[in-house]
Amino acid sequence: MSSMAREIMAFVLTTSGWVLVSSTLPTDYWKVSSIDGTVITTATFWSNLWKTCVTDSTGISNCKDFPSMLALDGYIQVCRGLMIAAVCLGFFGSVFALIGMKCTKVGGLDQTKAKIVSFAGFNFVCTGLCSLTACSLYAHRITSEFFDPMYVAQKYELGAALFIGWAGSTLCILGGAVFCLSLSEGMSSSSPYPSDRKAFVHSGVSLMSRAAPQSQSSHVRRPPPDCISSSQQFDKNAYV
Repeated sequence: MSSMAREIMAFVLTTSGWVLVSSTLPTDYWKVSSIDGTVITTATFWSNLWKTCVTDSTGISNCKDFPSMLALDGYIQVCRGLMIAAVCLGFFGSVFALIGMKCTKVGGLDQTKAKIVSFAGFNFVCTGLCSLTACSLYAHRITSEFFDPMYVAQKYELGAALFIGWAGSTLCILGGAVFCLSLSEGMSSSSPYPSDRKAFVHSGVSLMSRAAPQSQSSHVRRPPPDCISSSQQFDKNAYV
């Protein structure tokens, strides 16, 4: 696979992952719990990073926003910060990837474009790690409360937003790692002369060295043929 096709594949992976990570931020179902009646579900409790709600069997939802950021639990504040950082890093990673990819005409030389693409890959890796940490921290809190026998409050289960966030984080990390490999490829091709040009230069030098003795021998002065014939005619027997 060529480097350009590899960069396009990495861009598709990272962009898809960034979209999935961004979609988890306003998603409702980070954690969900339901109260079942005899026939149907009577109420569904769900919560995310911004509010907690309850939906009855008729589909009517009653929500309550978190009143104060300072009064929130610490894990919710950490998850908010990590998810917002992931969205911002993914945005800048997409911009740098568009500038540094080989299929675009901006960014300068190949070495410069390779550095820009590798920096974009680093941003996407950080995006995936931030989102992965936030979703895992939130899921750890849910599971620890669910399996704690001393916890008597409402128990929740993992919501759909966590699985979407894990999938987007994986795509961002994989695509960012592929982008980071572009730096080593760009540095390997940073020599001023390509390999075929070097071979051409070496072949030209060898041909010149072979032709040099022939050219030197061709410049040796030889006597004209008239002088040779005259010296052969007037030998010592001619004077007798």
